[in-house]
Amino acid sequence: MRESGIEPNEHSFVAVLTNCIRRMNDRLGSQVHGLAIKSLHWSCVYVANAIMGLYVKCGRLDDALRVFVEMPERDVSSWNAVILGMVEDFRYRQAFEVFHDMRMDGIDGDRFSLSTLLTAVSEGFSLVEGHAVHAYALKVGLELDISVGNALVGFYTRFRCLEDVVDVFQRMPVKDVISWTGMLTGFMEFGMVEAALEIFDQMPERNSISYNALLAGFCRNGEGYRGLELFQRIMENGVEISDFTLTSAINACALFSDKESSEQIHAFVVKVGFRSNPWIEAALLDMCARCGRMEDSQKLFKNLVHEESFLVAWTSLICAYVRNGQPDEALSLFNTILKGNDAVVLDEIMLATILGVCGTLGFEEMGKQIHNLVIKSGVSSDSAVCNAVLSMYAKCGNLEDAICLFGSMPQHDIVTMNALINAHLLHRQGDEVLSIWGDMEELGVKPDGITFLLLISACKCTKSKSIDTCWRLFHSMASSYKLEPSSEHYAAMVDVLGYWSCFDEAAKLIHNMPFKPNALVWRALLDSCRLRSNITLGKQVIQELLVMEPQDPSTYVLVSNLYLASGRWHCSEKVREEMRGKGLQKHPTRSWIIHSKIVHSFYTRDRSHPQSKDIYSGLEVLILECMKAGYEPDTSFVLQDVEEYQKKDFLCYHSAKLAATYGHLVTELGQPVQVVKNIRLCGDCHTFLKFVSSVTRREISFRDATGFHRFKNGKCSCGDYW
Repeated sequence: MRESGIEPNEHSFVAVLTNCIRRMNDRLGSQVHGLAIKSLHWSCVYVANAIMGLYVKCGRLDDALRVFVEMPERDVSSWNAVILGMVEDFRYRQAFEVFHDMRMDGIDGDRFSLSTLLTAVSEGFSLVEGHAVHAYALKVGLELDISVGNALVGFYTRFRCLEDVVDVFQRMPVKDVISWTGMLTGFMEFGMVEAALEIFDQMPERNSISYNALLAGFCRNGEGYRGLELFQRIMENGVEISDFTLTSAINACALFSDKESSEQIHAFVVKVGFRSNPWIEAALLDMCARCGRMEDSQKLFKNLVHEESFLVAWTSLICAYVRNGQPDEALSLFNTILKGNDAVVLDEIMLATILGVCGTLGFEEMGKQIHNLVIKSGVSSDSAVCNAVLSMYAKCGNLEDAICLFGSMPQHDIVTMNALINAHLLHRQGDEVLSIWGDMEELGVKPDGITFLLLISACKCTKSKSIDTCWRLFHSMASSYKLEPSSEHYAAMVDVLGYWSCFDEAAKLIHNMPFKPNALVWRALLDSCRLRSNITLGKQVIQELLVMEPQDPSTYVLVSNLYLASGRWHCSEKVREEMRGKGLQKHPTRSWIIHSKIVHSFYTRDRSHPQSKDIYSGLEVLILECMKAGYEPDTSFVLQDVEEYQKKDFLCYHSAKLAATYGHLVTELGQPVQVVKNIRLCGDCHTFLKFVSSVTRREISFRDATGFHRFKNGKCSCGDYW
């Protein structure tokens, strides 16, 4: 055009700059900017707005701001460009300051201004700022605008204000596919899967984004099977499949944990060539691990195609080891990769994950090293990492350092408060937990479902009976905090009532539940029947559980333990015979101790340890000394079908006894012995360790699935109820 002697006008500049924006070509755009200055067209507000739009789109905010400052005239689009740039550069506070300056300049915000600000509020502000934007939208008559309405739905979803989400959506006079999808996403965020499905069915039109939102929602709510069914519908209906779709389908399969389905999805991914995406590659690894294909998961890790997926895949494999009860393998992989690759940069997710592994193992020395790494790497202000450090110290038995860390943290969100509460709960300090709750109420900290689950459970660990307090907490969930109790909350409540022998109240609570009680609730009641030897009620519960979970070995173990607790050994033996007849096996018990930076693991009658000869000799000495003090092995805790003399052999070499003996052999005199077990400590081992603490005059810190046991001078901190 210029070669033909025709000089560009304002419209020409805007057209060329718009094309540069579309192509993200800031190099050509900068040349056009220079030409606009030379030809004096830069002073046109439309040209200047296009130049700013280009720089914002290409991440050159400072250049956009220079253009903005030099503009002789500005309109609302000029201000909007700067506001958008601030938001996309995560300068949320400055975006609001620009909006304030715009209004001071006599220009009202439009739909674009408000929807952009609501995005900023959702990402980096509090509910107060969002309400202010909503109020302004009402004032200028934009609340019912479709783009503002969609942004409000997203904002209120982000802050979990269900009533506001529904109210805004219902009052919108016009709704597009984004509106419906936003409402669907909102319901999924609140765990209201059926309501989300109703919205999906009511949608006048659906696109791939709608299907993806529903699929992701199923995954978010643990509905793996329904997610796979939806993916099949997507395929049948010819809906466009994106990387996001396939990643969600893989995640759904991982949740469903079906090996055959995972192999089919895996084959499909390889066939269509989607493995080129690093996130899909990492998701495949996680799916294989969750579906019992650890070898395939390890192969995927060794043959990673993308460097971008390495950290995610590494984290996934470590998590897989932890899930499969192999925390020491997780730690080994972590150390191997860290030593072999100096270029690895640990992010917050990996640090939090490996801190969780250290906590699971009770590996405090390693945990402290990671804590130092956290401080050096500059992520000590990250709340998720700090919470992981706090939990690590608590699980390692160092409650003092956990509390100290909590006191030094600049901010305490609800996750932090939950971590502190759980730390005290692990140590069976129920009164301290309720004291923390009192402080939270005074400070106005809003609890969540996890908070109440912990608070209710803490009522088992108080020095005096706290049933009234427990009921108040349970009822306040809905009345004061608009939180509907889940099956986990009902199970915790039943557990507390049973612990304090309030079986009539527990049965009444179950009868009046607003939904059908699941196995979790019945298990809580059955375990309480075991603890308090309530065989009559226990028999009724057994019938419910065996109908629900006829193939779950842990159910039979619970039933067997109930009969044992009431002295009905014959009935217990019949249950075990039924287990054996069905080919059901108890989850293998494992106990371990950390010594010289190595995890020393033991199974029942385990002789694989290099020092097994010394361990067995030492254990025999301990057993003899304890028997002199009054200990008598209780063979009722042996589940194997063997002769009585063989039962004593099985019992004497339980994993907990082997680990505790090894601890006595390698730990300096006067130092407590620290042992961890993957499941609940059996009654005989509990009695034995009490005697050991007395005859050796050494404290034993033992963590099992129920929390910490402190054995000292022949007594246990749990009061023999665990």
